[in-house]
Amino acid sequence: MKWKPIVPSEAVILIVEDNLNNFILMTRLLAFLGIKKCEWKASGWKVLEFAETLGSVDVILMDIALPDADGYQSLASLRSHPRFQDVPIIAVTADISAENMARAREAGFNGFIGKPLDPDRFPEQVRRILAGEEVWERE
Repeated sequence: MKWKPIVPSEAVILIVEDNLNNFILMTRLLAFLGIKKCEWKASGWKVLEFAETLGSVDVILMDIALPDADGYQSLASLRSHPRFQDVPIIAVTADISAENMARAREAGFNGFIGKPLDPDRFPEQVRRILAGEEVWERE
């Protein structure tokens, strides 16, 4: 376990995702876990500044193919700030190649979830993340 477990009903999830339909799908699936608070940023541009305005952030679900600044640039920006160094940041991406997963791990992501999201598996993947587990699944 790499981080303290988070109670789903108390969790604040920041979703960095440029596709509105994906954001809506994620929030609906997260609601099944009892997660009530999801924040949304539609691009990687100034993601650190946005995250700093939030009272707290327990987990960040980050697309990699983002406009303005990709997920890797956004991850580096967040990790440069002491407040976000230990926050679990999970890559959620359609590029499910083994190379991209390896790059995500090396860059400092705490997990990897492939798209398209599996509605039957995504809530369980996030539940495991909230329990303190790393999740590395391309499919």
